[in-house]
Amino acid sequence: MFDIQEELKKLPDKPGVYIMRDENREIIYVGKAVVLKNRVRQYFQASANHSPKTRAMVSRIKEFEYIVTDSELEALILECNLIKKYKPKFNILLKDDKSYPYIKVTMNEEYPRVLMTRRMVRDGGRYFGPYSNATAVKETIDLIKKLFPIKTCNKVFPRDIGKERPCLNYYIHQCLGPCQGNVSKERYRDLMKDICNFLDGKQDDIIKRLEEEMAQAAENLDFEKAASIRDKINSLKHIAEKQKVVSTSMNDQDVVAFARDQTDSCVQVFFIRSGKLIGRDHFIFEDSGDTEDGELISSFLKQFYAQAAHIPAEIMIQTGIDEGEVIESWLSEKRGGRVRIKVPQRGEKHHLMEMVSNNARIELNHFRDKVRKEDSYASEGLDKLKTLLGLEAKPARIEAYDISNTGSTEMVASMVVFEKGLPAPGEYRRFKIKSLDRQNDYGSMQEVITRRFRHAEKERDELRREGINAEAGKFTKLPDIILVDGGLGHVNAVKEVMQELGMQIPVFGMVKDDRHRTRGLVAQDREIDLTKDISALRFVTAIQDEAHRFAVEYNRRLRNKRYTGSVLDEIEGVGEKRRKALIKHFGSISKIKTAGIDDLAAVDGISKAVAEKIYEYFRKA
Repeated sequence: MFDIQEELKKLPDKPGVYIMRDENREIIYVGKAVVLKNRVRQYFQASANHSPKTRAMVSRIKEFEYIVTDSELEALILECNLIKKYKPKFNILLKDDKSYPYIKVTMNEEYPRVLMTRRMVRDGGRYFGPYSNATAVKETIDLIKKLFPIKTCNKVFPRDIGKERPCLNYYIHQCLGPCQGNVSKERYRDLMKDICNFLDGKQDDIIKRLEEEMAQAAENLDFEKAASIRDKINSLKHIAEKQKVVSTSMNDQDVVAFARDQTDSCVQVFFIRSGKLIGRDHFIFEDSGDTEDGELISSFLKQFYAQAAHIPAEIMIQTGIDEGEVIESWLSEKRGGRVRIKVPQRGEKHHLMEMVSNNARIELNHFRDKVRKEDSYASEGLDKLKTLLGLEAKPARIEAYDISNTGSTEMVASMVVFEKGLPAPGEYRRFKIKSLDRQNDYGSMQEVITRRFRHAEKERDELRREGINAEAGKFTKLPDIILVDGGLGHVNAVKEVMQELGMQIPVFGMVKDDRHRTRGLVAQDREIDLTKDISALRFVTAIQDEAHRFAVEYNRRLRNKRYTGSVLDEIEGVGEKRRKALIKHFGSISKIKTAGIDDLAAVDGISKAVAEKIYEYFRKA
């Protein structure tokens, strides 16, 4: 029998890879260590600092094994190979195992060809890309054939020169006719160099030469040829305008940034070649909400570039990583040249990183919306909630409450409703706190609950007297459960009111972790951890986010009516003192808008939480 504590004592003081197995001996995690003894032991020590996902993994470990390597670099390579082979449950996995298409110009041949490939080899050919998909490559190659009179047949030159009659393309001036020996090898290769310049985004020299040829054709009264050249010039100018210059650096660069919410993460990659954005892609990592930023980026880099056909000279990432140097060494070895991993802090590259991060946020929102629109989403969420809360039936109507205030002004509350697991905006209600003159979340929640159910009681009596269905009122439909944004204190405050009203409706608080992310539900007698069930966590998070959004929007609307000053006053947590500190530090609103979270948090009086709110506000604006 495997004795974990005894085996921990045998761990060597060397680099290597460790493999965790469950009771069925299935591999559930693969990791790399500079010192195996130190790293593996950390998993089985006090778990207070472990993430919920790590705690869940450790609880399933029944045995482990390890492989000693001579260096950390060897350990990294082995780790990549094992993750790719076994796809362990608790590793962050790159599910989209994509092989990107490239355009290859076979400059290593006497008469070069233009073709699509998914493999890059050091054979003297020129490679351009990666492109986002094969369709983009085919469209580009078709355009090249229209703009440049190159051969499109499969004949091999000089072997096949003069063996057959030329094809139609020769007669319509779409091919120079190398099959007939009508063009020298040198001239044909010059044409291919033009194609390489075109793919590099260097159209200016080509356009200048074509304009000279057009002028010469017109001077020779060959107006048909001049018109044909003119059309090519216009096409090239149109393409040059469409290509977006995003970097003044002429190096090949990949820019990697991410966005995340409580449950999932999205990593976005921009492919920049010669300063121009030629393609991009994104990857969704589900159930990675509690993964550290550095771990997310490290895992992505190792898996993405393990299968990449091309590795650029520079990779820019959003946050620093512990394994930066060893990953640089590994990538440099794969590339056959120096690769640098950088975290831009300011200037053009920092702004570029912000753009990629914003795109990651957009893609993550798309993914979240897609998940919430799936037929199984609401039903599965209600099923999970019924089981976790010990309810007799699925809660057909859920009401969720949140309080939003700015000190002693604009104290408001939201009531959002989910019916059959889906938002019911027509049932939403909002409240302005009337009984309090200073911030008091418990008191505010009690006032709102009292008013909501008093309204229901009053409306029911009025509708019955008039002979109208009692369910027709604004407040008469009663919830199966009540969720409040807050902990046990909020739950107790609401339960006190419910007892006074003589109502027996289950009340649960939606609690967050120290990173302000949904963690679980709390009742008077227990707390329910949602982090072990991604379906339940997504469902409750959606309810909590909606309640918060509705409350903040109402708060903002009231503040706008009261005060039409700086846009910063619309941001929750930013008062006059913080507003002045931000303006003093950055000098203008425009610079605050483009600042990153770390830059904002560097301002005196701005905490990380407030910095995140400022950052998110301007991204949603």
